[in-house]
Amino acid sequence: MPFKNLKPQVETIISNTEKTVDERLLSVCELLETNIDYYNWVGFYFRNGDKEELKLGPYVGAPTDHTIIPFGKGICGQVAVSNENFVVPDVSAQDNYIACSITVKSEIVIPIFVNGENVGQIDIDSNTPDPFSEADERFLEFVCKKVSEILS
Repeated sequence: MPFKNLKPQVETIISNTEKTVDERLLSVCELLETNIDYYNWVGFYFRNGDKEELKLGPYVGAPTDHTIIPFGKGICGQVAVSNENFVVPDVSAQDNYIACSITVKSEIVIPIFVNGENVGQIDIDSNTPDPFSEADERFLEFVCKKVSEILS
């Protein structure tokens, strides 16, 4: 499904105040994982209080042991420090990569900002080599902007 068709669905999920924030985040994960065939694991990580680490939030896909990620470690930990998008076409070419599954070939991580502060990120793993385009980045930036509206 094209990204433009998913945007209104993301907005509908986010604006549903009858559900908790975590329920809405999980629904976003399910929407993306179901409708974009090369999104094989979709989840959120958030800063763990005042600690220099990320804590796993809602996600869909294979279970992961990586529920806590120190800042600077792996792709997610690097985004927590750099505050920039990180697209990894081939995870095997990354020195600072935390392997979640041997089937993962690529990854994209986009930070979430609230009042200019990096509070978390959306993390997507793909079993397809190099599937992520600039269109994925722009769409996921939109998703993160919407998510930021319900985080406080």
